[in-house]
Amino acid sequence: MSGVVAPVLVGLMGSGKSSIGRRLARALELELIDLDEYIVDKAGMSIPAIFAAEGEEAFRDRETAALREVLGRPAVIATGGGAVMREENRQLLKAHPPVIWLKASPKFLARRIKGDSNRPLIAGGDVRKRLRALAKIRHPLYKECADFILPRADMSKDEAMVAILEFLANWPKRG
Repeated sequence: MSGVVAPVLVGLMGSGKSSIGRRLARALELELIDLDEYIVDKAGMSIPAIFAAEGEEAFRDRETAALREVLGRPAVIATGGGAVMREENRQLLKAHPPVIWLKASPKFLARRIKGDSNRPLIAGGDVRKRLRALAKIRHPLYKECADFILPRADMSKDEAMVAILEFLANWPKRG
């Protein structure tokens, strides 16, 4: 499809960036680039393995490099939940709109991701408490980058996709 707007999805872990991104990519006839999967493929190891071997800062370095490589491609991009933590990444995201924030409560997210061993930032302890702490830090950063905020609440993935498609249909055509 020519002239299709390629959105970038941001939000906390479990907000549906990958799963809604897959649906959106199909609907828009675009590739989905899941940034975490992209990093894992390039590194040849899982995210928990990268965190264990190199630390979070090295993972964030990989994330910034990956973001630079994929932004601007004709694809739906699903970022990792922490991509907004670096100012450089927020500037990159703002330079490649539209950025869509899938906003969800820690309660909603905890139900979706409890027991997921591929999420090192919530491993062990009270998942909902950890998500609340992450939300407090990251929500203002998502808001800073977002061209569209979609409150997930109990919205299904298909309902979320329809809302995003409606937003994209009215998104200003660039350049």
